[in-house]
Amino acid sequence: MGGEGREKQGMSCERLARIERFLDENYIATGKLAGTVTQIWRRGELTLNSVLGFADRERQTPMAEDSIFRIYSMTKPVTSVAIMMLVETCGIALDDPVSKYIPQWEKLGVHAGGFMDSFQTRAPSRPMRVVDLLRHTSGLTYGFQQNTNVDAAYRKLKLGDIAAEGTLGEMIEKLATLPLEFSPGDAWNYSVSTDVLGYIVGKVSGMAFEDFLKEQIFDPLGMADTAFYVPDDKLSRFCACYAIGALGSKVVSAQGPALQDDPRVSTFRRPPALVSGGGGLVSTAADYMRFARMLLRGGELDGVRLLGPKTVQLMTANHLPGGVDLPRLSRSMFSEANYDGVGFGLGFATTINPSATLTPGSAGDFFWGGAASTFFWVDPREDLVVVFLTQLLPSTAHPVRRQLRTLVYSAITAGGA
Repeated sequence: MGGEGREKQGMSCERLARIERFLDENYIATGKLAGTVTQIWRRGELTLNSVLGFADRERQTPMAEDSIFRIYSMTKPVTSVAIMMLVETCGIALDDPVSKYIPQWEKLGVHAGGFMDSFQTRAPSRPMRVVDLLRHTSGLTYGFQQNTNVDAAYRKLKLGDIAAEGTLGEMIEKLATLPLEFSPGDAWNYSVSTDVLGYIVGKVSGMAFEDFLKEQIFDPLGMADTAFYVPDDKLSRFCACYAIGALGSKVVSAQGPALQDDPRVSTFRRPPALVSGGGGLVSTAADYMRFARMLLRGGELDGVRLLGPKTVQLMTANHLPGGVDLPRLSRSMFSEANYDGVGFGLGFATTINPSATLTPGSAGDFFWGGAASTFFWVDPREDLVVVFLTQLLPSTAHPVRRQLRTLVYSAITAGGA
């Protein structure tokens, strides 16, 4: 892809090559990442398709273009699209109270003190609405936030754990026994909200959530390798997953990242008990690129329309109350986004003030990532989609996402139109 001065769809070929070289020299050769697949789509063409390192370092299995990754929270945008498909058919409305679909949640209170089994609560200022689940203003949380007594209760009950033995329905029942962190709409907190959306998709559609995704999204888009588990005939393509030190820590052991999930014995080898719309999918770069390109094109790809353009515009606008960015509203100790200059829509983070982010980008670009350091973003102004898949927990281990954004935007030499 070489010579100085050559361009491909308004991107410098030399600078595109620099992206792969940077990842190889700084992450693969150093052992920080076992392998990566990076795809860049611009102006209707794949301008970079980089495959580096190992899918399974222990077995010396080379990474391949069709390697299958755990995409964890990159499942959330897929679930959000499913909900919005039901909104478009008027099966559900964004301002519906969640208790319309989960009646046992009608009396949920807000934490006012105490510990599990002795929580004190107060009434919320208003009911939780469907839009609160989409934008993480529901008052729900994740146990790994490790911030409050409510978080501790989530950990004890293993709520949000995709490897848990209980079903999604059982998780909904357990959540009915716990208070909210705050009154819906008062704050932003990364949470199990999107798992709850998956449950509602099943209730409204009359289909199992996983069947709805397959029949209404994956099959129409040709996402043949995206599912909630890896069948035996695809096992040879399933990546290992690694972790730095104790999970959630940035402490690196002398041996580097350790094997966290062996593909041969992984829980992803069988259909899960809890079908997690918040973090349960596996996918490939090619599959997720098709999903992201559908969003770039306003809900349509190759003659298949999942959403109308106005719905996609609604999803990717900032929906945080008051139009503020995340620092003004967030109580979350962790999410898959940096905060400054970033708002949140209906399933995606969205850039509202590029200069505040201190990284290149465009107002209106939208994105999300997964726990194993995966990342994608869509920039309609630049007619650009980037999908980055890898296999390292936690996603905060290295600044590779910020570096990738910088490298990609510095390769652009002409506007998106």
